[in-house]
Amino acid sequence: MKNTTRFQLMTMMFLLYFIWGSWYGQMSKYMFNELGATGVQVGSAYAAFSIAMIIAPFFVGLIADRYFAAQKVLGVLSLLGAVLLYILLGIKDADTFFWVILAYCVTFAPTMALTTSIAMQQVTNTEKDFPGIRVMGTVAWIAVTNVIGYYQVGGSDMIFKISMVTAVILGIFSFFLPNTPPKPSQSTSVSAILGLDAFKLFKDRSFAVFFLSSLLICIPLSFYYAMANPSLTDSGMTNVENKMSLGQASEVIFMLLIPLAFSRLGIKKMLIIGLVAWIVRFVGFGYGDASSEWLLYLAIILHGVCYDFFFVTGQIYTDSKAGEKYRSSAQGLIAIATYGIGMGIGSWIAGYVADMYTVEGVKNWTSIWMVPAGIAAVVLLLFILFFQDNKVRSAE
Repeated sequence: MKNTTRFQLMTMMFLLYFIWGSWYGQMSKYMFNELGATGVQVGSAYAAFSIAMIIAPFFVGLIADRYFAAQKVLGVLSLLGAVLLYILLGIKDADTFFWVILAYCVTFAPTMALTTSIAMQQVTNTEKDFPGIRVMGTVAWIAVTNVIGYYQVGGSDMIFKISMVTAVILGIFSFFLPNTPPKPSQSTSVSAILGLDAFKLFKDRSFAVFFLSSLLICIPLSFYYAMANPSLTDSGMTNVENKMSLGQASEVIFMLLIPLAFSRLGIKKMLIIGLVAWIVRFVGFGYGDASSEWLLYLAIILHGVCYDFFFVTGQIYTDSKAGEKYRSSAQGLIAIATYGIGMGIGSWIAGYVADMYTVEGVKNWTSIWMVPAGIAAVVLLLFILFFQDNKVRSAE
């Protein structure tokens, strides 16, 4: 692969995640502060992203991948997204905000799959080249959240302005990316996109337990994305966005430790460690405050263990169980179940729970965070009792 192509792909990933990182973790604080939104309205706004994640595979698999060059679709969607973000800036009603953010998410969600598709088709060696390209997304997330935190604009519409300008840049830049032509001969069925072909894997009890656990743990994950920023702000922590970026930094570190952990611990222990970390971090969010800020830092830094040891490890486990024949279907099934259904349900629950424990405008964050901690504890118990696999292996 040419160095110029590598640089283009790295820039593409950086811009995409700069767009996402600028608003996703901060949207709840903006809605509470600027729109006077309820917890349910905030939860619904985050659920919009999950709805879009369910729609995205159909758009990419049935339309974009088969009839249009991927880089051109990426450009059009990014520019359309910028227009919707401009409209969003004028919205001051939380209910109207939901419909516009839903429309925007429908344009943004497919770009995540498109950028991966573009990169995968341009690299020479996927295992060697892709990680170095994808990591620029994490670097971008860290960069933009630190910029937002430094200027203390996390609760203002500046988060959407940054996203809008970056979307315009990505939209224009996309048309200069290496050509990634459509694949009209590719046979992509609705059953493959939904992952229905992978249902045979449920005959394996351990995989069925893993699948159910993945869906359930996305409920607590939604609490983190939707409520961590306003919770930390209410605790008295300053420059919240800067400090939350430590979570992405730890994600990079623990990602690098995964190969060593596989050889030393095995799949079951890694997944259990990830689940224990989820419980500990929510307790930290619930009981940390200005006098025990170390608990809040612990909760933030544990993001790397939580995400990498469960979700990334789970993707590897799914790949090994499915084998070549059902690989795409299995990963599609997991993606829709987690980022679509699981996080969608979690976002709505997080909103209802936030309202439940709000009295006269003051949120009882300790009580709010104990709900996802309890759900994570149930998933942990399910895993300990019923999950048997301890190795990653190829499915026959």
